[in-house]
Amino acid sequence: MLRVRALGNPLKRPVNPIRGTAHPVATIVRSALLAALLAAAALALPAAPGVAGPGSPRPRAVVDADALEPAVVARINKVRRRHGLKPLRASGALAKAAGRHARSMARGGYFSHTSRDGTQPSTRIRRYYAGSAVGETLLWRSPGLTAAQAVRMWLASPPHRSILLSSAFREIGLAAVRAAGAPGAFRGLDVTIVVADFGAP
Repeated sequence: MLRVRALGNPLKRPVNPIRGTAHPVATIVRSALLAALLAAAALALPAAPGVAGPGSPRPRAVVDADALEPAVVARINKVRRRHGLKPLRASGALAKAAGRHARSMARGGYFSHTSRDGTQPSTRIRRYYAGSAVGETLLWRSPGLTAAQAVRMWLASPPHRSILLSSAFREIGLAAVRAAGAPGAFRGLDVTIVVADFGAP
C-alpha cells in the first residue's frame, strides 16, 4: 500500500487525506513576493507516526547512493522528452538542498517536506537556490530502489506526475541516501530515500 501527499499541484482540487489509503492531497501555495509556486509531493510505504527524538536509536549508517542519482535524473529527462518537454538541467544548488534534506530525514527518523525544526520546504530550498519557482518530490522504499522503480512510482501518482512533467521547471537537483536501521517513521528498516528538488531560474 502506498501513501501519497502533495502540495502545490495546480491541476488538482484540495481533498482531505484518508488514513491508511493511497489518496492524493493537493494545495496551491503562493509566495506574495515572488508569486512562486511550491510544488511538493511525497510517496512512501506506510510509516509509523512520530519522529525520532533525543535518545532515540540512530541509523547504523547513512551513505549517499551516488550511482542512483544520475540514473533517476536520466529517467526523468527521458520521460520529459517523450512528452515534448525540455530536459531538466542539473543544479548544484538544488542538489545541495536535496542532499541536506535527505540526510536529515534519514538521521532524524521523519519523512516530510517540512524540516524537523518546522522550516517550510520553500524556505528550506531557497536557502540554497534563488529561482522564481521551486518544487519537490520525495520517496522512500525498503530496502532498495532502482531508478526505474522510483520514476514509475512517481508517474503512477497524478500529483507527482504533474511535477515531473511540468514545463515550469527547468532545473533539478536530486539526492539519494541509503540508511541502515533508520529510526522513527522508518521503523528501524533499511531504507532508500530519494529527494528531487525542482526549480526555475
